Formats: sequence, structure tokens, C-alpha cells
Amino acid sequence: MTAIQDEASPARPVTTVEHVLTLDCPEQPGIVHAVSGFLLEHGCDIVDSKQFGERSEGHFFMRVHSASDGDASTADTLRAAFGPVADRFGMRWRLEPHGAKRRVLIMVSKFGHCLNDLLFRARSGELPVDVAAVVSNHTDHQALVEWHGIPFFHVPVTAGTKPAAEARLLELVDGFDVELVVLARYMQVLSDDLTRKLDGRAINIHHSFLPSFKGAKPYHQAYARGVKTVGATAHYVNAELDEGPIISQQTVEVDHTFGPEDLVAAGRDTECKALSNAVRWHCEGRVILQGNRTVVLK
Repeated sequence: MTAIQDEASPARPVTTVEHVLTLDCPEQPGIVHAVSGFLLEHGCDIVDSKQFGERSEGHFFMRVHSASDGDASTADTLRAAFGPVADRFGMRWRLEPHGAKRRVLIMVSKFGHCLNDLLFRARSGELPVDVAAVVSNHTDHQALVEWHGIPFFHVPVTAGTKPAAEARLLELVDGFDVELVVLARYMQVLSDDLTRKLDGRAINIHHSFLPSFKGAKPYHQAYARGVKTVGATAHYVNAELDEGPIISQQTVEVDHTFGPEDLVAAGRDTECKALSNAVRWHCEGRVILQGNRTVVLK
């Protein structure tokens, strides 16, 4: 009699998935214990964790990068299970797959250095973004944008057409399912209504340290004052012109040998770096808005 052996079913490959949990809530004992205990209970290994307790205001901020076995549905499972923990501590929170690309719309006018830098960093994979479209009130950079294979939209703006132009922008934001709008030297002031609709999801680059040297030719103003440092500030857009919550700042030392054009050239590098940092930190879930300030958990 011949023995019949059952063939073992082939083992299913084990996949590792990674997630980022970002949260903030009123400060109280037990938050870290609850979060780490939840992750342990659900088979998650903590890869990186950053936290900050704002003692003066009694507020707590946390970002946790974890890994576990699972698949594309694991994020939904973890979100559903984490709800009761979040409710217990009154958390604002977000849980997303690590490395997920955010859909971004870039706005630009005539100065193209920040646009070019963002497109290069996106194309090379340095930024976790998918540039869905570029909008400009000029056509100067249309060829560059289309070379990258990205839709370009020319939306002129005058005093009379501004409401229609902003309505068109919102159509594009909705139509392309945009998560973040980046003003890469877009030289038009957004209306209060538009800034409210884009609250927390629009980043601007200001070509100086706030609040110094506002308005036209800031580097010429800096030269006239004999500055020894120039810099740039990336911030969230709000109704206060160039004074929204600051995300990133960059500086470079200069001296009396720098003329106005030298300061402009030095400033371009700080603008690109400050803006790309702000976009990356936002898209990686490192920035938490708290009133008119931000906590950046690097």
C-alpha cells in the first residue's frame, strides 16, 4: 500500500508595512504608555518616535513611525482600532502609510528658482510629493513644467478678475484632489476667503526673515540697512500677509562686499531650502499647527 502525503500549501509571503501616527492633545499622564501599548498590541515595532510637551500651555505633541506585518488594508485596521484611544485623550490625530506621496499643486509667477527646485526634488524622489499641476499668472515657466510632464494652467489675475481666478484655482484643487498648495514665489495676495478655505494646507515662501523687509525689493531694503544675514521663511498661509505660522527658516551670512544683486543670489538658495524643507516636513507628518505656531517633530 502506497502512502499518500499531502503537499503543504506554499507559505504566503510576509509583507512589512510602515505607518506614521501624528497626534496632539491636552497634556496628561499616560499618553505615551497608551500609544506604545496600542502599537505593541497590534504587532507594531516602533522605528522612530518624537514627542514634545508644551508645559506652559499644557499641550502634548507626538509623531511615531512604526512597522508591522500586513498589507495595504492595515492602515484602515489600525485607524479603526486607534479611535477609542484617541477619544480617551481628546486627540487630534492622523495615521498614514509611511512614505505616502501627497498630491501638491504649485503656484508661481515670474521667479522660477523655487519652482525648479521643487520639481527637481520631486522628480528625484527627495520629496514625498506627486506634483499634480502648476498654476501661474504668467506663461514664463510653461515649457519647464510641461517638460516634467505636469499639467500647466495659465490663470491671469487682475483686480477685476481676481475672484474668478481664485474660483478657478479652487476648481483645480478639487479636480486634482490636491492635499497641499505651495506658493513658490507666487506674487499675488490671496483673499481672506481663499486663505480660510486653504487653512493648514497652503505654504508660502517669504523672501526675508519675518517681519522685516516686506513689500517690493526686500534685498535692496536689506542692502540699504547694511544687513549681515539674509534669510527666508516658509510659513502657512493665513489672512495676515506673510505672517502665518512659521515652518522653516534658512539664513546665510553676508557682509559689506555684497551688493543688492549678490544678496538676491544668496537669498535664492535660502528660499529654495526653506521651502523644500517646509514641504517635506508637512508631507511627512512632522508639522503640527497649534494656534499661530507650529511644532515640527524632526
